[in-house]
Amino acid sequence: MFSKTLRISSSPHINKGVGVDVIMRNVAYALLPVTAFAVYAFGIDALLVILTSLIACVLTEHLLNKFSNRPSTISDGSAVITGLLLGLTLPPIFPLWMTFIGGVLAIALGKFVFGGLGYNAFNPALVGRAILQAAFPVAITTWHPAFLADRFTRVSESVLTFPFAKPVVDGISGATPLSAFKFDQVTTESADLALGLVSGSIGETSSVLIALGGLYLIARKMMNWRIPVAILGSVYVLSGILYWINPEIYPSPEFMLFSGGLMLGAVFMATDMVGSPITSLGVVIYGIFIGLLVVVIRIWGGLPEGVMYAILLGNALSPHIDRLIRPRVYGT
Repeated sequence: MFSKTLRISSSPHINKGVGVDVIMRNVAYALLPVTAFAVYAFGIDALLVILTSLIACVLTEHLLNKFSNRPSTISDGSAVITGLLLGLTLPPIFPLWMTFIGGVLAIALGKFVFGGLGYNAFNPALVGRAILQAAFPVAITTWHPAFLADRFTRVSESVLTFPFAKPVVDGISGATPLSAFKFDQVTTESADLALGLVSGSIGETSSVLIALGGLYLIARKMMNWRIPVAILGSVYVLSGILYWINPEIYPSPEFMLFSGGLMLGAVFMATDMVGSPITSLGVVIYGIFIGLLVVVIRIWGGLPEGVMYAILLGNALSPHIDRLIRPRVYGT
């Protein structure tokens, strides 16, 4: 009489078998246009830096698992994403030996010491980047302009620097839009920022492509849209208020949104499922905290950029947010 069987079971109820490898593969798909445009903008230098970061992260994860008698986890794709994101946060002429060290430490200190994927308190790529920032401050703040004519026919000397030797920077260098504003009060056209026609880190390319990658992940339900919206919205509102108060001193909100690594950080790093809160209200608080901190560091801090530090501090605050706003059990 009845054609269907009623099954009664306890939660959790899994409706779709989407594993970590599937999510990471889709994140890689979302990053491919950004990476391709970055290589087009900066040439062979950027390609070598990204590949070195990828190799370092994947190799380190495999070897650490082998030495600790655990099954290799490189097939889940998380090390690939860490390597790709770390490479995108570095300057296009960053020495390869420094890049390799950053990849090793991103996995070893940012992920493995916490117990591996799912236990890391901080975004591993940003951990690696923060260590490189502290260890090699000059190299990590040395930039080349985008779209040089010979970018596909030569490799910069600094990229091929011998390990532990001082990088030799080629003749052409350029300030990033954020440093130009911070130290010289010079702003860049918003259209150039949005399209990636500026110098900066490899991932400071097209904000449009980054946003499209984020929309793809949101459509696949593999990203919590509240986090980038809260970050970008709080940056826009606070910087807009400051710009309204005194446009001669403070940059426009459009400049703040499209400059530096904000778009890449808001879309692909702050949204790390492990390092962000789990409740809807929690991720909004988390995003607003990061956005406000970005503006504070950029405007009043000693550094022109604050996205990395803002996200790492947001990761540290994340479990406390979850605990403070934990929903009450019904009836209590």
